[in-house]
Amino acid sequence: MGLTLLATTHRVAPGLLTWRAWDALRSADAVRLRDGHPLLPALLDAGIVPDLVDAPDPSALVADARRADVLWVAAPEGDEELMRGIGNLVVNDPLDVEVLHGSYDLPGARLLDLVSVMDTLRRECPWDRKQTHVTLVPYLLEEAYEVLDTIESGDYGALREELGDVLMQVAFHSVVAAERDDETAFTIDDVAGAIVDKLVRRHPHVFGDVTVSGADEVNANWEQIKAAERAEKSGAEASALDGVPMGQSALSLAAQLQRRAARMDAPAGLADDLAGGENELGARLFALVREAVEGAVDPEAELRAVSRVFRDRVRAWERREQSG
Repeated sequence: MGLTLLATTHRVAPGLLTWRAWDALRSADAVRLRDGHPLLPALLDAGIVPDLVDAPDPSALVADARRADVLWVAAPEGDEELMRGIGNLVVNDPLDVEVLHGSYDLPGARLLDLVSVMDTLRRECPWDRKQTHVTLVPYLLEEAYEVLDTIESGDYGALREELGDVLMQVAFHSVVAAERDDETAFTIDDVAGAIVDKLVRRHPHVFGDVTVSGADEVNANWEQIKAAERAEKSGAEASALDGVPMGQSALSLAAQLQRRAARMDAPAGLADDLAGGENELGARLFALVREAVEGAVDPEAELRAVSRVFRDRVRAWERREQSG
């Protein structure tokens, strides 16, 4: 005699249970669960006819479990109130109670919750419902920069939350795209599938039969594969500069363009005499970026570092002024 509490997760398809869970279901004298439980169809298909309960009573469950082997299938989100009630009843009058986990979350399972929450917000929140790809752009940029700031400041404790904000933006854009009914529509599964295909394609030394001697050769292969992809996509008009986002910050843009040009052995003189008219300051900045690139230094990161020092000095000056 005893009570088995079967716990499952809604992030796994109903019916995908452990062998031990199915064995417990088949051997129990009575199986009970709420009417409408997602596991019910799988139980009926397996020939298990459970008792359906609208509102479980811990006293009734415990009383029945003292006379027979009873298995209660907990709701996917858990039955905390019921569990507390059972615990209070058996603390002074012991009963053999077992919590049996019939299914477990896989790595990445909480991403399903994110998809579900975003779908709900898109339907029911007035603000979320009216957003578009265009209106969301500032938030994506803001969240990406907050991740950068967190990493550069060494605040790794806050990194999880900031990465979650970026992930939410990906999910948001995906749910917006899924609503379209033309060839531009896609879902978050399409997004994930596309990046998986790209990663596998660009790592033949991991997923194929290519052998590499180190990270430098990995980078070289990566660039060759990207060049082949650009050629296949753009044909004769393909350029090594294809895919460089012109909307990024000017320092990062100049550095990326120069790195791409260097990889294809473009003449260094292409960067000379860029001033032309009144663009002398821009040309001088571009030359400084070239100096940074040649020295394997990220000009964007260097300028941010100096800017932080300047910020700290200004704040220190403000404090002195306020206290003086």
